[in-house]
Amino acid sequence: MTALTLSTSGAATLRADALVVGVAKGTGAKSGLVVAPGAEAVDKAFDGKLAAVLETLGASGAEGEVTKLPAPSGLKVPVVIAVGLGQVPAKDEAYDAEALRRAAGSAARALKGSKKAGFALPTESAEDAGAVAEGALLGAYAFTAYQGGEDKLAPKGAKSPAKLPLGEVALLGTKPRDKAFKAAAERAVAVAEEINRARDLINTPPNDLYPESFAAVATAAGKEHGIKVQVLDEKALVKGGYGGLLGVGQGSTHGPRLVKLAYTHPKAEKTLALVGKGITYDSGGISLKPAGHNETMKCDMSGAAAVFAAVVAASRLGLQVNVTGWLALAENMPSGNATRPGDVLHMYSGKTVEVLNTDAEGRLVLADALTRASEEKPDAIVDVATLTGAMVLALGNRTFGVMANDDAFRTSIHEIAEEVGEASWPMPLPADLRKGMDSPTADIANMGERMGGGLVAGLFLKEFVGEGIAWAHLDIAGPAFHEGAPYGYTPKGGTGSSVRTLVRLAERTAAGDLG
Repeated sequence: MTALTLSTSGAATLRADALVVGVAKGTGAKSGLVVAPGAEAVDKAFDGKLAAVLETLGASGAEGEVTKLPAPSGLKVPVVIAVGLGQVPAKDEAYDAEALRRAAGSAARALKGSKKAGFALPTESAEDAGAVAEGALLGAYAFTAYQGGEDKLAPKGAKSPAKLPLGEVALLGTKPRDKAFKAAAERAVAVAEEINRARDLINTPPNDLYPESFAAVATAAGKEHGIKVQVLDEKALVKGGYGGLLGVGQGSTHGPRLVKLAYTHPKAEKTLALVGKGITYDSGGISLKPAGHNETMKCDMSGAAAVFAAVVAASRLGLQVNVTGWLALAENMPSGNATRPGDVLHMYSGKTVEVLNTDAEGRLVLADALTRASEEKPDAIVDVATLTGAMVLALGNRTFGVMANDDAFRTSIHEIAEEVGEASWPMPLPADLRKGMDSPTADIANMGERMGGGLVAGLFLKEFVGEGIAWAHLDIAGPAFHEGAPYGYTPKGGTGSSVRTLVRLAERTAAGDLG
């Protein structure tokens, strides 16, 4: 795990493998490349010509752009890395936190294999320092659990290559003894480490991550962080009548689980319930996915991973709010025991659901968990799920949809996501789409109209939320798993989408600012 330090060294005296500075695009009379605050000592070492040298090398200051150059003799590092921050902010305005986060992430990715790097990016405020720290720690992420083992065809003891992530991030220009800066750094470490834990879970192959093993990870984390964990196995689910979880999981040799994680604070006045879809592998069941659509389906538990990470982060931060996480875990497989299209499931709520498509399974496991979470009458419930391909078609690969039974709560979630740098968009729940789920056989079908499928899924979930409880649904199907080239602090593979939104929601709830 990458370490973070608030360094007392200056940019000119720090001993490290590299020094990271920021550059930006100037505007108006000051057009051209501009060296960002924090890099003054580095610019001085270049005789005030750092911007000119970088321009000669083709640097433009564009967001995420990384330019490496040898350090001059006045510095104690061999390499300087200039990373683009985008447009220079207007007078009296600071650099945008997300721009700092992405720049730090881009630099950290470029430093893979290095032991230590100094980050001399703009950190005038504690919030800026927290953004740089968070971006660097997220950018330094690498999933290497299945790499670097002994190569039996190589000389004895040789291991296959696996570059380790950057070992240490040293933040320069901060105030190490200032309480606000120390708190911002500690928060960044807790949140980033839990996001990276979620990424590890998402990236773990489904032969190693299945409901029982996921539950074991949650149980171990609960013991470590003082979180009460309860695991309902198949017998308990049968006894409790959790027909959605059982119906989805009955085709697999790995039985389903419902995991409850409860973080409580003695002075808490509010309770937040988080519910995560945890399909550890989604074949589609009997409604089998076509070739080319199942290779990444280990990521269908990203919602549960996000919920798990958020609860642990809340505990590590000691937030004055009760946060309960519900992980609805199942593996959706085709077999002689699998649920068939046309089967009717008896849900935990008492409702019956006609299964028209076994690949619309996420809403079935979430329905049971939402009902169970509602029984405890929390002040609000937020569920997170890689629920529908329709949401990807609507919003693309980087934005998650937000639906809710309360407009003000939906707006709050959207604003919180923007604040922490996660792209989201508020979506409606049109009442006219509900009729498409009418079933002649059961209380409701798990499918409705094809057009607006992401909204139909939200309407289905709404049916299982307790009366009078504010509820929001985050469909993270687009941003949960990134298949392209890494960018900013976003790696290839699992991203940990929505963790930051959930943590900030918990912080706002603790502060009495729940929308």
